[in-house]
Parts: sequence; structure tokens; C-alpha cells
Amino acid sequence: MLFDERGPPVSEPTPGSGPSEPGDSSASSPQVGPSETHPTESHTGPEAGTGEPPLRRRSDRHKDHKHPWLRRGGIAVAAALAVILVLSVVAYVKLTGNINRIDITEALGKRPQKQATTDVNTKLGPMNIMVMGSDTRAGSGNDKYGSSGSISGARSDTNLVVHLSADRKSAVVVSIPRDSMTKAPRSCSDKEWSPDTGVVRQWNANFTLGQEACVIKTFEGLTGIYIDHFVVIDFRGFQSMVDALGGVTVCTPVPIDDKEAKLVLPAGKTKVNGKQALGYVRVRKTVGDGSDISRINRQQAFLSSVVQEATSSSLLLRPDKLFRFLDAATHSMTTDSDFGIGNMRDVAQSVARIGMDQIRFVTVPIEAYPADKNRVQWAPAADALWEAIREDKPLPGQKPPPGTKTPTPTPTTSEPLTVAPNLIRVRVTNDSGAAGLARQAAGALEVQGFRIQGYVNGTGVPGKGTVVRYGKGMKEAARTVAAAFPGAKIRQDDQLGSTIEVSVGQGSKDVVEVPNRIGNKPIPSPTVTAPPVPTSTVTIKARTANQDICS
Repeated sequence: MLFDERGPPVSEPTPGSGPSEPGDSSASSPQVGPSETHPTESHTGPEAGTGEPPLRRRSDRHKDHKHPWLRRGGIAVAAALAVILVLSVVAYVKLTGNINRIDITEALGKRPQKQATTDVNTKLGPMNIMVMGSDTRAGSGNDKYGSSGSISGARSDTNLVVHLSADRKSAVVVSIPRDSMTKAPRSCSDKEWSPDTGVVRQWNANFTLGQEACVIKTFEGLTGIYIDHFVVIDFRGFQSMVDALGGVTVCTPVPIDDKEAKLVLPAGKTKVNGKQALGYVRVRKTVGDGSDISRINRQQAFLSSVVQEATSSSLLLRPDKLFRFLDAATHSMTTDSDFGIGNMRDVAQSVARIGMDQIRFVTVPIEAYPADKNRVQWAPAADALWEAIREDKPLPGQKPPPGTKTPTPTPTTSEPLTVAPNLIRVRVTNDSGAAGLARQAAGALEVQGFRIQGYVNGTGVPGKGTVVRYGKGMKEAARTVAAAFPGAKIRQDDQLGSTIEVSVGQGSKDVVEVPNRIGNKPIPSPTVTAPPVPTSTVTIKARTANQDICS
């Protein structure tokens, strides 16, 4: 029996009967009020008639014996969560407000198509970020490093292309020598250009002439690599980021005493602060051979040390330290309008999951520039590097990360085609280097009923095989187009509309009949053949993030 504290005992439900719900007609006993007693109930046990306090329900005993400190603890936890939430919002707003964002979409003009596919597991595509170090002499003591002379405005001191693989298992950081002589747009305001029509210009002049847009436009035109985001960081940001990390260890084989860089370091390993680190990555005249390549090698070793420092200090697991680092970085940062704190956090988390042996630092393969011994130009081997990044493949001569699956061409005719050719608009681009190939492919499609929207030459960057790209909701139409090109790959590109884009590159096969073609007019005999895909024996030398910084 259970006893109610307010009065006489109340009958305990019989086992298995369960509680009576309001309105339940199966309840067998009338409700007993405070002044009522059940006629058949008797009092037994030590409590009956003894004046002992009645027994209490378990739930009541639990409620009454809850200690005040437990209640206070619950309130404290709720308050702490509220504080954390508020601080997180404040931090997000502050960091977001630090960043200077600009939209350069219109200034970029015509851009290359993305060639790599989305990873099946991550549901992500590869990401390419152009990082530009600005050596502007304006304000905040930036003019203390090196002689400004007659130079005004900002220059691009360092250019890095960061490539994250679609499976987020590897990353490549490519350094572009600022003394490289390459083709570039005649005017940075040109909406469209190709290496065939460009002029030769020193690489870091692009930033001076047209800043971020000119650098990205030049790079995309030369390599065919689509840049998803860009980041510009000036001297102040670099220095503050190093200080926020608590310093970074560097290694020099010889002592450094460089008055221009304001740097004095002993030989061997030294942990440097932000000011010293800035001098270390910029010094050219008193260490190494004085070349830009020697400086890049030092920068790559420094970046390896930064990755090691961030990993060993569990930067991403220390909110206070992470905030200081991001606050320092964002104060002197300019990005594209779509690259916010949320995107940066996702990138940081992706990189944190990549093994340090799969973060590689490389330099664009170069050779002497014949017209000026003090300058360099990209060597033919650079084409293999750009191809690996375009197609999201391992660097030439490097093995893929464990567990990486090699993508295979999308089947094009294994299932019945559901969209007739006369309902499909097609544009053909010649990326093979063989004149007339796009016109020939377009003609072979047109006689089968496809609606040809045009055929054009590509950017001059060779492609491999045939790639069919389609926009949202156009996959079935793309399958019909791909059926005309043996071995074609199908790739979704959300930037496209209802027109299917076809790229015919090196090794492309001649157009064949599709099963659901319109009409019976024969396909014209081909007169142009795509050149074969060249066999590459190139090996790209890379430095991994876990490599000894003194090596």
C-alpha cells in the first residue's frame, strides 16, 4: 500500500492492472478524497496507529531530497551554454566584420569549365584557392621591410594555389615564382583572352596592373584551372598570425644577418616571432643563392613548420587560440564575396583531417628565360602539374592516398536513352589542338537531329578525351549526347543552363550514331583526327608537411 501525505491510505493498483486514465470506464474503484476512507481497507504494519510519519511516494522523496547545489549546477550549465552561444555569435560577427570582401566576378570574364567530378563519399568537388601575399607599402609599418623606392600601391609578393582534393584526403600547395615570365592578357580589363593572343609579362606585375582579378584571369587562362576562392593577406596579417600561434620554428643552415630584412638569426633551429618570421621568408641577399626559388624553398619549409605547429598545439581544439589566430588573420584579409568564416572553418576542418604526409608543397617547374638571365619561365613539365590539378589526380610521380579510388567514365549507353536529339541544344569546344575538330563533331551531331548552338576553340589548354557537361536537371539529355562519343565522361556543372557543353580533347573518338537519332542522313566521313594523348614521364618534386624543416 502507498500512503498519501494528505490523509488516509490509498489503494495500490493490483499488479498488471496499470493506471486508470481519466475517463476510463474500466476503473473499478471510486476516487477517494482527502476525508474519505475505503470501507474494506485495514491498516497494518508499524505505521498504523503509531503516529509515525506516513510513507512517501518515490517521486516525492526524489523531489524533496534534490540538493540545492544540483539545482544551482543545472542553472550554471544552462547559463554557461547561453554564454558560449552569445560569445560564438559575437566572435562570428567580429571575425566576419574583420574581412574585406570584394566581388570580382564581372572582371574575370570568360572562365574555364570545371573538369573534376564530385566525390561519391564527401559529395564535394575539389576546391582551388588562390592565396596572394600583398607587399603593399601603405600604412602600419609595412614599408619597414625592404626599400619602397618609387614603388607605390600593392604588389603581389607571394602567390600560392591551394588545391583540396574532392575526397579531402590530400592537399597540394603550389608556389608560383614572382619572377616568372608568362603570357598574360594585353589588358586586365579584357573579358576574354588566350595565350595565343596575350603578351609576355612578369608574373607579379599582374597584381600591380589589375590586382586579384588580373592574377586569377591570367592563371585560369594559362592553366585551365578554375579558381573557386581567393585570399589576399598583407604583411600585418602574416606577422600577427605567427604571433597568434605563439611563434614558429625555422631552420637555417648558416647564420643570418640581413640589415634590409632586419633579421639576425643563428644557424640551426630557432623559434621566431611574427616580425622575425616576416624577415625570414622575405630575405634574399644574405642566405641561399639570392634567387626567388631559394626564397620559395624557405617559404615552403616555413609553411610546413606552421602546419606542424598548428597540429602539435591542437589549434582547432583550442577555441581561445583558434580565435586569436583567426582574428589576426582576418584583420588583414581580403577575400571574394562568397568566402566567409563558415567556408574557412570548413576548409580548416578538411585540412585538419588530412595526414601531414598528404599535404604537399611544390613549385611550378621552371627553366631559364632566354631574354633575361635574371628571370625564369614555366617549363613544359608545368603542363603535367596543371593537368593533375584540373583533373584532381595525384601529382605526376606521386602515389594517391590509401583508399583512394580511381574515377571511371560514366556509362552512357548501358540504359535506354530517354531524351531525343531534337530536344537537346549542344555547344562543342575544341580542346584538342587539331583545327576543325569541333566543327566536324558539330556536323556529325547535327545530322542526327541535335540542335547545335555553336562550336568554338578552347583556351589553348589541351584536354583529354571527350567530356560532356550538363546543368541541373539535364543529366538524361547529357547521356544522349555522350552516347555519340565513345568513352566520353559526363560531369555535372551547376553553372550551366539547358545547353549541353561538349569538350573534344586529345584522344577523342569520332562521333557515332546514337540509338534514338532523328532521320537517316549518313554521318559525314571524318577528315580531322584528334591527336593522341601524350605519354608523360614527368615527376613533380614535392615537400610534405611532415618533412624535417631543416631538410
